[in-house]
Amino acid sequence: MDKTAREAYSEAVLQEVLRRFGAEPGSIKALNGFESFIYEYTRNGQELVLRVTHSGRRSPAEIEGEIDWLNYLTDRDVPAARAVPSMNGNFVEVVSGANGFSFLAASFVKAAGGSARRPEIWNTTLFREMGRIMGRMHRLTKAYQPRNPSLKRPYIEIDFDGMERFIPASETIVLEKAGAIRERLRHLPKDINSYGLIHFDFHRGNFFVDEGRITLFDFDDCLYGWFAADIAISLFYAVPHHCESKEDLDNAARFMDYFMEGYRMENMISSQWMRTIPLFLKQREIDLYAVVHRSMDVNNLDQWGTSYMTRRKWKIENDIPFVNLDFAQWGC
Repeated sequence: MDKTAREAYSEAVLQEVLRRFGAEPGSIKALNGFESFIYEYTRNGQELVLRVTHSGRRSPAEIEGEIDWLNYLTDRDVPAARAVPSMNGNFVEVVSGANGFSFLAASFVKAAGGSARRPEIWNTTLFREMGRIMGRMHRLTKAYQPRNPSLKRPYIEIDFDGMERFIPASETIVLEKAGAIRERLRHLPKDINSYGLIHFDFHRGNFFVDEGRITLFDFDDCLYGWFAADIAISLFYAVPHHCESKEDLDNAARFMDYFMEGYRMENMISSQWMRTIPLFLKQREIDLYAVVHRSMDVNNLDQWGTSYMTRRKWKIENDIPFVNLDFAQWGC
């Protein structure tokens, strides 16, 4: 999260948000949040999740757009954590903070079950179900229209442009590679069978599992993009930061086998579009590289940051594939 946004946040902002959403006294619990402040709370005995985002990241209309699409999907049997309104009947509440920042609060039903990071449930059955849910989302989004034209989410090619400013100006080759990806994105075709609203962050950190049933959450990154990009994101976070050994590549192929088997139960994607997955993997690789520069001290990284950034600049500069597989085999 932007440092100035953190400094503008206060206990007074939090208490006002809790009041507007009717949180029961003593029920609030802070959860881990990277881009937003996340809390668990109870209202009328129901367990809910509260997300507080700063105005530098999202506008009220963008969050309304996220919630409009989310609730459209849950109305059509996509297993996701539905948004719930405030005590005033608003899906988004705006509270003023310091230094000209506003904070935008939204609330969601707490997903049932627990973390999908548990090794005992990270298996082929889960991979297939992940793919099936994504396939259903892509099929349903083809017919989706926002209830209000102003509730538009960002576009993938524009969203990527904004991240480049966090890459150091001295890293000219990395910036050149980012620019080349931007140009390729601008020239990709868009049609109803390849492009629409996508989750763009569908990985095991963003869903819970309850007796084999997935409940997806965190639609904060949803945007208009290519379906292949959504698939690429799920693979990106299913493999190690350095997916190079035969074992790692075999595991990546195994993930794709079952994920795409589930996906094809609900939607079809061509081999031509599957060939673009390396492009979208590289886009996320550079995007995350920029995020580390934005949000972390690159000279004092934690374990995760150190693992990700090791040889990352060299890999980007030398066009090393994030996962070197023939993705066309999983298309139709």
